[in-house]
Amino acid sequence: MTAEDDELAAVLPAARAGDETAFRMVYRAQHPALLRYLTVLVGADAEDVASEAWLQIARDLRSFAGDWDGFRGWSATIARHRAMDHLRRSRRRPVSAVPVELVAADLVAAQDTAEQVLENLGTDAAVALIASLPRDQAEAVMLRAVLGLDAASAGKVLGKRAGAVRTAAYRGLRTLAQRFPGDVTPRPATALRGVR
Repeated sequence: MTAEDDELAAVLPAARAGDETAFRMVYRAQHPALLRYLTVLVGADAEDVASEAWLQIARDLRSFAGDWDGFRGWSATIARHRAMDHLRRSRRRPVSAVPVELVAADLVAAQDTAEQVLENLGTDAAVALIASLPRDQAEAVMLRAVLGLDAASAGKVLGKRAGAVRTAAYRGLRTLAQRFPGDVTPRPATALRGVR
Protein backbone atom coordinates (compact mmCIF):
# COMPACT_ATOMS: atom_id res chain seq x y z
CA MET A 1 0.00 0.00 0.00
CA THR A 2 1.10 3.53 -0.70
CA ALA A 3 1.03 6.37 1.81
CA GLU A 4 -2.11 7.66 0.10
CA ASP A 5 -3.73 4.22 0.46
CA ASP A 6 -2.84 4.23 4.17
CA GLU A 7 -4.40 7.66 4.58
CA LEU A 8 -7.56 6.60 2.73
CA ALA A 9 -7.81 3.42 4.80
CA ALA A 10 -7.66 5.62 7.90
CA VAL A 11 -10.46 7.97 6.77
CA LEU A 12 -12.77 5.28 5.38
CA PRO A 13 -14.36 4.52 8.79
CA ALA A 14 -15.12 8.23 9.24
CA ALA A 15 -16.69 8.34 5.76
CA ARG A 16 -18.83 5.32 6.69
CA ALA A 17 -19.92 7.18 9.82
CA GLY A 18 -21.11 10.16 7.74
CA ASP A 19 -18.13 12.54 7.93
CA GLU A 20 -18.43 14.72 4.82
CA THR A 21 -14.74 15.64 4.68
CA ALA A 22 -13.72 11.98 4.86
CA PHE A 23 -16.25 11.07 2.16
CA ARG A 24 -14.90 13.87 -0.03
CA MET A 25 -11.38 12.42 0.31
CA VAL A 26 -12.62 8.92 -0.58
CA TYR A 27 -14.59 10.29 -3.54
CA ARG A 28 -11.67 12.31 -4.89
CA ALA A 29 -9.37 9.30 -4.66
CA GLN A 30 -11.70 6.75 -6.25
CA HIS A 31 -13.78 8.75 -8.73
CA PRO A 32 -11.17 9.25 -11.49
CA ALA A 33 -10.44 5.51 -11.72
CA LEU A 34 -14.14 4.61 -11.66
CA LEU A 35 -14.84 7.19 -14.35
CA ARG A 36 -12.13 5.74 -16.63
CA TYR A 37 -13.50 2.23 -16.02
CA LEU A 38 -17.04 3.37 -16.83
CA THR A 39 -15.81 5.14 -19.96
CA VAL A 40 -14.64 1.77 -21.25
CA LEU A 41 -18.04 0.26 -20.48
CA VAL A 42 -20.48 2.98 -21.57
CA GLY A 43 -18.43 5.55 -23.48
CA ALA A 44 -19.73 9.11 -23.40
CA ASP A 45 -22.38 8.23 -20.81
CA ALA A 46 -19.74 7.49 -18.16
CA GLU A 47 -20.39 10.69 -16.16
CA ASP A 48 -24.10 9.92 -15.89
CA VAL A 49 -23.49 6.32 -14.86
CA ALA A 50 -20.81 7.43 -12.37
CA SER A 51 -23.33 9.80 -10.81
CA GLU A 52 -25.79 6.93 -10.37
CA ALA A 53 -23.05 4.75 -8.91
CA TRP A 54 -21.94 7.41 -6.42
CA LEU A 55 -25.53 7.94 -5.31
CA GLN A 56 -25.73 4.26 -4.45
CA ILE A 57 -22.26 4.25 -2.87
CA ALA A 58 -23.20 7.21 -0.65
CA ARG A 59 -26.51 5.61 0.27
CA ASP A 60 -25.03 2.19 1.11
CA LEU A 61 -21.64 3.22 2.53
CA ARG A 62 -22.79 2.81 6.14
CA SER A 63 -23.43 -0.89 5.50
CA PHE A 64 -20.02 -1.46 3.84
CA ALA A 65 -17.62 -3.49 5.95
CA GLY A 66 -14.04 -3.73 4.76
CA ASP A 67 -10.74 -2.00 4.17
CA TRP A 68 -9.63 0.38 1.40
CA ASP A 69 -8.93 -2.43 -1.08
CA GLY A 70 -12.34 -3.86 -0.30
CA PHE A 71 -13.92 -0.46 -0.87
CA ARG A 72 -12.26 -0.11 -4.27
CA GLY A 73 -13.66 -3.48 -5.31
CA TRP A 74 -17.08 -2.77 -3.79
CA SER A 75 -17.36 0.60 -5.54
CA ALA A 76 -16.21 -0.92 -8.84
CA THR A 77 -18.91 -3.59 -8.50
CA ILE A 78 -21.58 -0.95 -7.94
CA ALA A 79 -20.30 1.07 -10.90
CA ARG A 80 -20.32 -2.02 -13.10
CA HIS A 81 -23.89 -2.88 -12.10
CA ARG A 82 -25.04 0.65 -12.93
CA ALA A 83 -23.21 0.41 -16.28
CA MET A 84 -24.86 -2.91 -17.11
CA ASP A 85 -28.27 -1.44 -16.20
CA HIS A 86 -27.52 1.52 -18.46
CA LEU A 87 -26.47 -0.74 -21.34
CA ARG A 88 -29.60 -2.84 -20.98
CA ARG A 89 -31.72 0.30 -21.05
CA SER A 90 -30.00 1.78 -24.06
CA ARG A 91 -29.36 -1.57 -25.81
CA ARG A 92 -25.97 -0.50 -27.06
CA ARG A 93 -22.35 -1.45 -26.47
CA PRO A 94 -19.43 0.88 -25.73
CA VAL A 95 -17.65 2.21 -28.79
CA SER A 96 -14.19 3.63 -29.24
CA ALA A 97 -14.25 7.40 -29.75
CA VAL A 98 -10.77 7.41 -31.33
CA PRO A 99 -9.84 5.04 -34.17
CA VAL A 100 -7.03 2.77 -33.05
CA GLU A 101 -5.06 3.43 -36.25
CA LEU A 102 -4.77 7.14 -35.38
CA VAL A 103 -3.41 6.68 -31.87
CA ALA A 104 -1.25 3.59 -32.39
CA ALA A 105 0.94 5.32 -34.97
CA ASP A 106 2.39 7.71 -32.38
CA LEU A 107 3.51 5.10 -29.86
CA VAL A 108 7.07 4.26 -28.97
CA ALA A 109 7.77 0.70 -27.79
CA ALA A 110 10.11 0.02 -24.86
CA GLN A 111 8.20 -0.64 -21.67
CA ASP A 112 5.27 -2.49 -20.14
CA THR A 113 2.19 -2.35 -22.38
CA ALA A 114 -0.20 -0.99 -19.74
CA GLU A 115 2.28 1.69 -18.65
CA GLN A 116 3.03 2.56 -22.27
CA VAL A 117 -0.65 3.01 -23.10
CA LEU A 118 -1.34 5.12 -20.03
CA GLU A 119 1.76 7.31 -20.32
CA ASN A 120 2.10 7.82 -24.08
CA LEU A 121 -1.48 8.24 -25.14
CA GLY A 122 -2.86 10.24 -22.28
CA THR A 123 -5.88 9.22 -20.32
CA ASP A 124 -8.63 9.77 -22.88
CA ALA A 125 -6.84 8.09 -25.75
CA ALA A 126 -5.67 5.22 -23.51
CA VAL A 127 -9.20 4.58 -22.34
CA ALA A 128 -10.43 4.69 -25.94
CA LEU A 129 -7.74 2.22 -26.99
CA ILE A 130 -8.57 -0.14 -24.12
CA ALA A 131 -12.28 0.22 -24.95
CA SER A 132 -11.55 -1.13 -28.43
CA LEU A 133 -10.70 -4.53 -26.89
CA PRO A 134 -13.36 -7.20 -26.44
CA ARG A 135 -15.38 -6.24 -23.38
CA ASP A 136 -14.10 -9.00 -21.07
CA GLN A 137 -10.50 -8.07 -21.86
CA ALA A 138 -11.14 -4.33 -21.57
CA GLU A 139 -12.78 -4.73 -18.17
CA ALA A 140 -9.99 -6.99 -16.92
CA VAL A 141 -7.29 -4.53 -18.04
CA MET A 142 -9.14 -1.58 -16.50
CA LEU A 143 -9.80 -3.32 -13.18
CA ARG A 144 -6.26 -4.67 -12.87
CA ALA A 145 -4.16 -1.85 -14.38
CA VAL A 146 -6.22 1.27 -13.76
CA LEU A 147 -8.25 0.53 -10.63
CA GLY A 148 -5.41 -1.55 -9.21
CA LEU A 149 -7.52 -4.48 -8.08
CA ASP A 150 -5.93 -7.87 -7.54
CA ALA A 151 -7.21 -10.78 -9.64
CA ALA A 152 -9.48 -12.11 -6.89
CA SER A 153 -11.13 -8.71 -6.30
CA ALA A 154 -11.51 -8.10 -10.03
CA GLY A 155 -13.02 -11.57 -10.32
CA LYS A 156 -15.65 -10.68 -7.72
CA VAL A 157 -16.54 -7.52 -9.64
CA LEU A 158 -16.90 -9.47 -12.90
CA GLY A 159 -18.38 -12.62 -11.43
CA LYS A 160 -15.44 -14.70 -12.72
CA ARG A 161 -12.60 -16.74 -11.28
CA ALA A 162 -9.31 -14.96 -10.61
CA GLY A 163 -7.57 -17.09 -13.24
CA ALA A 164 -10.10 -16.05 -15.89
CA VAL A 165 -9.47 -12.38 -15.04
CA ARG A 166 -5.68 -12.86 -15.26
CA THR A 167 -6.10 -14.57 -18.64
CA ALA A 168 -8.41 -11.85 -20.00
CA ALA A 169 -6.05 -9.10 -18.80
CA TYR A 170 -3.06 -10.85 -20.34
CA ARG A 171 -4.87 -11.34 -23.67
CA GLY A 172 -5.97 -7.71 -23.65
CA LEU A 173 -2.45 -6.48 -22.98
CA ARG A 174 -1.09 -8.80 -25.65
CA THR A 175 -3.62 -7.40 -28.15
CA LEU A 176 -2.62 -3.85 -27.23
CA ALA A 177 1.05 -4.76 -27.64
CA GLN A 178 0.35 -6.10 -31.14
CA ARG A 179 -1.14 -2.75 -32.11
CA PHE A 180 2.07 -0.91 -31.24
CA PRO A 181 4.95 -0.57 -33.70
CA GLY A 182 8.23 -2.06 -32.53
CA ASP A 183 9.03 -4.73 -29.99
CA VAL A 184 6.64 -4.67 -27.01
CA THR A 185 6.18 -7.83 -25.00
CA PRO A 186 3.22 -7.89 -22.63
CA ARG A 187 3.92 -9.09 -19.12
CA PRO A 188 1.54 -11.47 -17.39
CA ALA A 189 -1.38 -9.74 -15.67
CA THR A 190 0.02 -10.64 -12.26
CA ALA A 191 2.92 -8.29 -12.99
CA LEU A 192 0.59 -5.28 -13.35
CA ARG A 193 0.55 -4.43 -9.64
CA GLY A 194 2.84 -7.05 -8.23
CA VAL A 195 1.74 -10.56 -7.43
CA ARG A 196 -1.51 -10.52 -5.46
